[in-house]
Amino acid sequence: MKKGKSKKSYFFYDFVKITAAIPGLLWFRTKRIYVNDNAKKKIKGGALLISNHSTKIDPIILMFAVYYRRHHFIATKEVFDTKFKRFLFENFHCIEIDRDNFGMNILKNIIDLLKNGKLVAIFPEGHITEDGEVQKFKSGMILMSVMSKKPIVPVYIKKRKGIWKRQCVVFGEPINPVEELGNMPSLSDMDRFAEVLREKEMELKLLADNIK
Repeated sequence: MKKGKSKKSYFFYDFVKITAAIPGLLWFRTKRIYVNDNAKKKIKGGALLISNHSTKIDPIILMFAVYYRRHHFIATKEVFDTKFKRFLFENFHCIEIDRDNFGMNILKNIIDLLKNGKLVAIFPEGHITEDGEVQKFKSGMILMSVMSKKPIVPVYIKKRKGIWKRQCVVFGEPINPVEELGNMPSLSDMDRFAEVLREKEMELKLLADNIK
């Protein structure tokens, strides 16, 4: 999403999602696990969905795991490197960011989406970790949550060991950093809270690892 760009409709997004619904449900056979009843509630209104990132299809898995919402994925500019990819990701309402030059206009766009009740999805490790281990979380998501006053929902995607296995996704309960950090957290506070969220993710991973 870039400043000055006209808003795109959700026609392409909804069309692809509806036509892919049955094949996707058959392929993934998603098994949703919830840490408690609070985590089981449907995600309503603006929220940041965060997840580990171990495969290229993780965004698709999240879309089927939270099937009842439209997702706005934060993606680095590298994935927009061809005309086809740019067409595809822009029409799926992905938010293009430059990790080396993260402008305030992009941050404002993300906060506006959250304030307007949209679901924004982010992989806070910042890259794919193929070994399945949860790496250090970047703290930018904390700022997005605090400035929009919207919660963060942690999710863990268990890497499938074969196509005959069901895709397991574990949901944690929503977390609101404002309640812990206030409205003006320092960089060190955000870094500390990012580690708290990483520990929450590790708890979800432990639960997923114990599921056969």
